[in-house]
Amino acid sequence: MDITKIKTLGELKKAGFKRKSVKEEIRENLIKKLNNKENTFPGIVGYEDSVIPDTERALLSRHNILFLGLRGQAKTRMARQMIGLLDEYIPYVTGSEVNDDPFHPISKFAKDLIAEQGDNTPISWLQRDDRYGEKLATPDVSVADLIGDIDPIKAANLHLNFADERVIHFGIIPKSNRGIFVINEIPDLQARIQVSLFNILEEGDIQIRGFKLRMPLDILFVFTANPEDYTNRGSIVTPLKDRIESQILTHYPKTIDMALTITEQEADVVEEQKSKIRVSDLVKRLIEQVAFEARTSEFVDKKSGVSARLTIAAYENAISAAERRAILNNEKETQVWMSDLVGIIPSITGKIELVYEGEQEGPYQVAFNLLEKAFRSQFVNYFPNPDQFKKRKPGEENPFRPISSWFDKGNQLNLFFNTKDTDKIQLLYKVDGLHSLVKKYFKHANEKESALLMEFVLHGLAAYSMISKKVVEGKIEFKDLIGSMVNLGSGNFSNEEDLDENDFR
Repeated sequence: MDITKIKTLGELKKAGFKRKSVKEEIRENLIKKLNNKENTFPGIVGYEDSVIPDTERALLSRHNILFLGLRGQAKTRMARQMIGLLDEYIPYVTGSEVNDDPFHPISKFAKDLIAEQGDNTPISWLQRDDRYGEKLATPDVSVADLIGDIDPIKAANLHLNFADERVIHFGIIPKSNRGIFVINEIPDLQARIQVSLFNILEEGDIQIRGFKLRMPLDILFVFTANPEDYTNRGSIVTPLKDRIESQILTHYPKTIDMALTITEQEADVVEEQKSKIRVSDLVKRLIEQVAFEARTSEFVDKKSGVSARLTIAAYENAISAAERRAILNNEKETQVWMSDLVGIIPSITGKIELVYEGEQEGPYQVAFNLLEKAFRSQFVNYFPNPDQFKKRKPGEENPFRPISSWFDKGNQLNLFFNTKDTDKIQLLYKVDGLHSLVKKYFKHANEKESALLMEFVLHGLAAYSMISKKVVEGKIEFKDLIGSMVNLGSGNFSNEEDLDENDFR
């Protein structure tokens, strides 16, 4: 039977419909999903053994929840996915502003209507997606916004005095009755506004000016907060925090592989780009490594955190950098080269909060430093650690010696950002020992994979200060380290952008 065809209270009673609170409803549906071994929070990666079990326990306990964690840790997404634990439809008294339960009305409107019409009271059905409310807490949010206030226009239109309950204009929380209501960044709410939530959490009551209303709202509350807020903007007042039964700590991906899955899942890459641009696993790992480096950098504010949105935006920018180059060169397909990663710098600068020392360095230079550290960290996963060859031992072979020697002879390599793939491959082959090194460790790599690894070796050796790398307008210059330092010392550079990346570390 299609329950949404039921149109009156009497029909609802005959159908044997049983009322449940929203927390009971979520609990029952969660138990069904767990019994069926269904994923309760699809698309949430890295929380399988931490945040998700904590959340499931809280929902089974019928608790209100506080997600506490740094930005970009899927706090709001977790809350939004709870919609899937609601029944598809629930009945409510037609015309009710607060979604009155026909069996347990709380507003004067619904009580009067049921008293007057009895079993003929009209019933409507509320779909699960309409049972979710969300509010971003800001300092200008008022009690009227959340709870409600007296509406003089309604009083005038209905010819009622201000002592009548019907003159109340309900706020967003009462209108979310029988659903899930989320307040994001709750420390941003003024303390007096947070106090107004006490009775709702404790008794379900709401208080509006001088009215003594007894409206036990049926709501699952989910709050989110950033630990940074406790020092920079505000705090959750202790009595309110005490009334939130479960506080769940969120976290960033613990491994590169988890981070990779999240980025690929969330990145908005159009089909045209997917068919035209190849992105190697190496490039993907370098992008993820940037975020890991940022989270441990002395220049980045750790209290603020580094959102997963950094790598998502960087991944999209890397693909677009390759796409732009292919368009300019009229190439039908290409891959993301190491030089394209310069294009992710704008994705980094806007996603990190710097401490004082970082501000002195400047966001642009900090972003470059993070990218260099990513090259350094990932390089040893593919090739031997260059540091172990800096102090030469008798009879020890240095696999990087032919490459550094080529640069020591005064040779240099200029890789322009908009170089065609075929031209770039030819340039890379000019460096003695570069191709043979890659083939030694990656025997089965094809031409383009080998070329990408060859370019990676150059960036890696620069990150380990074995050769010099300069990012200047339109290109990357690779030279010998000593010659570059001599030129720098003599003032032989045209502008600040010509400075060697290594000289800033």
